[in-house]
Amino acid sequence: MNKLLIFGLLIFASFSEAQTIQTEVEDTVQILIDHWGVPHIYAKTEQDLFFAQGFNAARDRLFQFEIWRRQSTGTVAEILGPRELKRDIGTRLFMFRGNMEEELSHYHPKGIMIIKAFVSGVNAYINWVNNHPENLPPEFKLLNIKPQLWTPEVVISRHQGLLGNIEEELDIGRMIHLVGEEKVREVMWFHPFDPVLTMDKKVDGKHLLNDILALYKAYRKPVSFMSEDIGYEDEILPSDLDYRRSVLWEEKSNIGSNNWVVSGDRTQSGYPMMANDPHRTLAVPSLRYMAHLVGPGWNVIGGGEPEIPGISIGHNEYGAWGLTVFDTDAEDLYVYKLNPNNPDQYWFRDAWHDMKIIRESIPVKGGKNEEVELKYTLHGPVVFQDDEAHIAYSVKCGWLEPGGSPYLASLRMNQSFDFESFRDACNYSHIPGENMVWADRVGNIGWQAVGIAPIRNNFSGLVPLPGDGSYEWNDYLEIKKKPNAYNPASGMIVTANENLTPLDFPYPEAIGYQWTDPFRGDRIAEFFGKERKLTMMDMMLIQNDHLSIPARTLVPYLQRLSSKNPQVELARKKLLDWNFRMDVESTAASIYNAWETALKQALKEIKVPKEIWPYFGSLQIKKMIDFLTFPDGDFGKKPIAGRDSLLIDCLTDAVQDLQSRLGGDMEHWQYGQPKYKHVMLTHALGNIAGGNLRDQLNVGPLPRGGNGTTVGSTGSSLNQKTGATFKIISDTEDWDR
Repeated sequence: MNKLLIFGLLIFASFSEAQTIQTEVEDTVQILIDHWGVPHIYAKTEQDLFFAQGFNAARDRLFQFEIWRRQSTGTVAEILGPRELKRDIGTRLFMFRGNMEEELSHYHPKGIMIIKAFVSGVNAYINWVNNHPENLPPEFKLLNIKPQLWTPEVVISRHQGLLGNIEEELDIGRMIHLVGEEKVREVMWFHPFDPVLTMDKKVDGKHLLNDILALYKAYRKPVSFMSEDIGYEDEILPSDLDYRRSVLWEEKSNIGSNNWVVSGDRTQSGYPMMANDPHRTLAVPSLRYMAHLVGPGWNVIGGGEPEIPGISIGHNEYGAWGLTVFDTDAEDLYVYKLNPNNPDQYWFRDAWHDMKIIRESIPVKGGKNEEVELKYTLHGPVVFQDDEAHIAYSVKCGWLEPGGSPYLASLRMNQSFDFESFRDACNYSHIPGENMVWADRVGNIGWQAVGIAPIRNNFSGLVPLPGDGSYEWNDYLEIKKKPNAYNPASGMIVTANENLTPLDFPYPEAIGYQWTDPFRGDRIAEFFGKERKLTMMDMMLIQNDHLSIPARTLVPYLQRLSSKNPQVELARKKLLDWNFRMDVESTAASIYNAWETALKQALKEIKVPKEIWPYFGSLQIKKMIDFLTFPDGDFGKKPIAGRDSLLIDCLTDAVQDLQSRLGGDMEHWQYGQPKYKHVMLTHALGNIAGGNLRDQLNVGPLPRGGNGTTVGSTGSSLNQKTGATFKIISDTEDWDR
């Protein structure tokens, strides 16, 4: 175990068994690095504890810290040039500009001290490494940049959060304009309640086809690097000069996670257990960072994001907690009529109102600073203005309220000692919407949905709205009033991003209408439904389970069908003999994956009008199964026969696809392989760096099993982009087991 001591001034030596660093802390701080690389930080004061967390995380992930800082401050164009100007404008437009004292205090009673101490630790390391540039990570050498100092404003940035559904709302409005509300309801899965989708006549649908959310999307997208960004040419790989790659953070559509808690009545040990595997983009460096924090009032271990103080998922001496996404709509798009004589005035409640205007200067690599105007209505940032049509659009964001920085409220959870104190902490967790589960040593389990939730009394919030005052939020629902459970009779709570809201929930307008498919949650519940006492090994098995419920549902339809094509018929028989597991070595898994892909595309062509394809995205597997289970006239005059013909046609397409990818011999069609289902983790600079550095930056390709609907989720793409960013199983009987 490596040992690091921090005290006094600043001295830094290369790694050895013991390492001493002198810097400005109140007392000696000890950091023990275990054989897994996890830092165990021991401090005698709270300030020193979070100083050391910031220092050590920056030491381990400095390039990640610098990209985060530039994303949060709107200074990416300073190193990447004019192509990132739109991002920086969007970042500054959606920057938190409220009371910082209120903001920092929201996350913890000592939030000001904690966040400032964390920032001081980050800056202590940045100052040291800038004075010793030979210790800078290679990315800084490649880009010819140096890390810059942090402020608390960087920590509380919202840029990395799973924020909302404003892009979906705009697309729903566009689709309704093009094909009507009824067709949109048919191809999308809104539940558990039936949302109002009728657009107010004051919203002209044809104007929604403009690129209204360009600034919002630019603000939210991952950072991409190109060859011209490289400042150290010896490390460029010539064949990849035009290659773009972005792997730092993911779009909302890639998310998904599993968590569960089981009571002691269900376990062999007699103690509750908690498991969690949050799914986000798989990246180099990883999104997650593990740490153990020990100081006065703190003894907590687990994972989070390196740039955030505290632990987002983990346990203390009393209990363990985990999270998955709970659909909460905290954004709305407002459309305004502008004053023809003054484009900086908008109509609201029978009067013209002046927009608030903030002027900023944005540094741009290779050119002059760009002077920009940021405009705001009383609802929020103005993202698009059509001066010819005298229309403007703004986004109202619950996450721009104080307390909207993702995961920071976990600081309060870190000191929870029972479920009620955990729920009290959850009441401060505004972003993102999450299913927080809890299991403690005295035998209790619980669930609390969290996330800032606007109350909309006369509208769903799923379509663009007039900004004239007719559609206003009626405050926010207290988070503790969102769905929750405590010691249910079943002895288990399972969440996997599916809807768990009871139909009698009294505040249906305060939750979302768009949830993930239910298959992961159903499979976990099925696994736990067997009459046996659960062990740690059971938790590991289900976390890595590759059984596909969609496959188990769809493959039996092939039983009474056949094909005259020998290869297709052989593929059909392989599917019927299969155990429905998307395992690495399985050829049937490859056949099913290609078949499912072909079915999704074919059903999209049958069911989804082509004019809305640019706004529709992908057909949910649940909807696909429903369409196939209950075929209608869209399949022809004889719907069942038409459905059956489609099943064989798509299987034929699947076989042809696999032949082109993997050759004619089915013995070479194993699912997990570099030519098919695999993972290739590419560093943000990994495809423009050359030589040994490229090999050091990238990981893979490695064979993978599973898909986006299995509990062991590996996403829907052949090159796995998303999945478990880390996995945790906590046995409350023995935290070290």
